[in-house]
Amino acid sequence: MTAVNAIDVQQFINQHKFSRTQIVTLLLCFLIVAVDGFDTASIGFIAPAIGKQWALDPAHMAPVFGAGLFGLMIGALCFGPVADRIGRKATLMICVGFFGLASLVSAWSPDLQVLLVLRFLTGLGLGGAMPNAITLSSEYAPDKHRSVLVTTMFCGFTMGSALGGILAAYIVAQWGWHGVLLVGGVVPLALVPLLGWLLPESARYMVTRGHSAEKISRILNRIAPEADLRGATYSVADKAPSGSPVRHLFDTGLRRGTMTLWVMFFMSMLIIYLLSSWLPTLIKNTGRSLQDASLVTAMFQVGGTMGSIALGRFMDRFNPTRVLSLAYIVGALFIALIGHAANSTPLLVLAVFVAGFCASGGQVGGNALAAGFYPTANRATGVAWALGIGRIGSILGSMAGGWMLTAGLSLATVFEVVAVPAVVASVCVLFMQKRKD
Repeated sequence: MTAVNAIDVQQFINQHKFSRTQIVTLLLCFLIVAVDGFDTASIGFIAPAIGKQWALDPAHMAPVFGAGLFGLMIGALCFGPVADRIGRKATLMICVGFFGLASLVSAWSPDLQVLLVLRFLTGLGLGGAMPNAITLSSEYAPDKHRSVLVTTMFCGFTMGSALGGILAAYIVAQWGWHGVLLVGGVVPLALVPLLGWLLPESARYMVTRGHSAEKISRILNRIAPEADLRGATYSVADKAPSGSPVRHLFDTGLRRGTMTLWVMFFMSMLIIYLLSSWLPTLIKNTGRSLQDASLVTAMFQVGGTMGSIALGRFMDRFNPTRVLSLAYIVGALFIALIGHAANSTPLLVLAVFVAGFCASGGQVGGNALAAGFYPTANRATGVAWALGIGRIGSILGSMAGGWMLTAGLSLATVFEVVAVPAVVASVCVLFMQKRKD
């Protein structure tokens, strides 16, 4: 291949075969979000053990969940702009090391107050790592496969959640709740040197920040070793504006999409955390055993994993906003159906599965949509702030089930109410304005 004067980085990625470097990048990002999923699921299993050891009732344990979710929100809002300043790789290493250390130290928490602070700090690192994993995966994906690669990478979260539940139950039985936090700290700390060794910085980011052509060439040669890049110069389609990356989320051409994404993420995460937190209790209230309720609830996660990959493929082939809009409408119908399917186990399983496929899968598709919407210069900020605003919905969702149960609403009414945010998300994403470069 002869050297060229100017190379568009994204076109270079599009034109070459998917490389080992790109596979390793996606795999490392997969492991990062899997650790996030492990932490999210395992805290639910260790909470009863902590409460028993410290003689705390559920009301006193509730802040443990809230502290982590609040940390996730603040971490996303803070570390997104940091990544657009210092780079995706450096920010990921900082965040993964930070939440690993916080989780490790929290294993020796002497009381609830210390544990709350450390859970918040763990959430800060986790909240900063997730949007940067999405951003880096997006920036190394070819255009025609971007959505499905990002959504497949994000399946690490659901797989980590499933593994977290299985391992946490075993570890608590053998070594107590401290062992779960030790595992949650050691694994990410062991991941940090791997990130430093194997993870490349985003070539697109390096162009916007004026890195030398020699450094960019070394990274692109890892994708295409046969390419002759001597004397090449590099460009990206979008320029790097000066000033705050957060302020530029509201530039002309981005403003409407930013607000639309924020509402969609808020509504989507409200649904996911409400159903994940309260579905076992609501199903158990129909007279089923806790074991049956747990098995039915697991179908929500199974549906979410399958929906993430399927919707990613559909988004690459068709109009992504219409795909997500349709998914949320179908999800709303099946969420409402859950409340009317209490007397039929097969129908209940189907309703929960499709609700997970559309709602949870739609949220993962929304991550890919946000990553493709924003320009390189503030992509990490755009994805992180959408997730940060969505975390507000997750906090409200984790509490909303309790409010509705306290209000004495019927099962059918509860799920009809939960279906409303899915309709709102569908309308928002349908009218999302495409960014003009």
